[in-house]
Amino acid sequence: MSCFVYSPAYYCDIGEHVFPVVKYRMLHDLLRKDPRFADVEFPEPTPVTASDLALVHTDQYIGDLLNCRWTARTRSSELPISRQIIDAYLIGAGGTLLAARSALEDGGASMNLTGGFHHCFPDHAEGFCYVNDVAIAIRRLQSDQKIRKAAVIDCDLHQGNGTAFIFHGDDSVFTFSIHQEHLYPVKEESNLDIGLSGLTRDDAYLRHIEEHIPHILDEFRPDIVFYLAGADPFEGDQLGNLRLTIHGLKKRDHFVLEYCAERRIPVAILAAGGYAVNTDDTIQIHYNTCLALLDVFGRNPEGYRP
Repeated sequence: MSCFVYSPAYYCDIGEHVFPVVKYRMLHDLLRKDPRFADVEFPEPTPVTASDLALVHTDQYIGDLLNCRWTARTRSSELPISRQIIDAYLIGAGGTLLAARSALEDGGASMNLTGGFHHCFPDHAEGFCYVNDVAIAIRRLQSDQKIRKAAVIDCDLHQGNGTAFIFHGDDSVFTFSIHQEHLYPVKEESNLDIGLSGLTRDDAYLRHIEEHIPHILDEFRPDIVFYLAGADPFEGDQLGNLRLTIHGLKKRDHFVLEYCAERRIPVAILAAGGYAVNTDDTIQIHYNTCLALLDVFGRNPEGYRP
């Protein structure tokens, strides 16, 4: 059965900031009030461990995180540092791992209501990312021999530069990123990058999705997909100027999830970015992703087993 992974500890006090950390709690509360989600599970994750972190991150950087040290490696983030903030990222990464394990066990899809910390590198933080949750989950699942190959379908506004760097040259992981090109961050090389010009609208964006996702999944044939369903390509987002509508983002989610379901590929969905002028718009976009999961993978109560 599909699940929506959540912890109250996803919230952390980062002060006045463009990143609305409260969105995780708001999304969870909205889902719990909706009778359509009455029969789904909302498991609470445990934090990733130091040994999980060591599958991706360097010893020095792990030491900085676990001891909340303000060093060159942590200062490269765009966030303050505190025990609460680091704990939120560790449990958020645990949520991504739990969502992936759930999807593999059920042969369907599960969603972490946070996650998608794709700017973090092995040895330093970047953006709003203190750990790379997707890379940790992939390496843990590979180490545990639960998967051999994974695909990362990154539809956040920003390129997943940390993820691209970590898996560069690794034939067991396919990284795809569709993002605004002339925008943060400094780009790394994914297996396939689609850099969009500003003001790109629904039709052009969806043509890229419909052209490339089938080829990636049919040719690479991953054991699991990590889908970063970013809300920030939205036309009302504060950090970019793509022009996708809420309806266009719904179509994106349905296309990706339906194609995975048809191919019996389990999916771990991550909320990723979203910084709309009106936070309610960001919540609506994430909420629509949850509805798409329920619609696509709820059609078969036994799941989509490979």
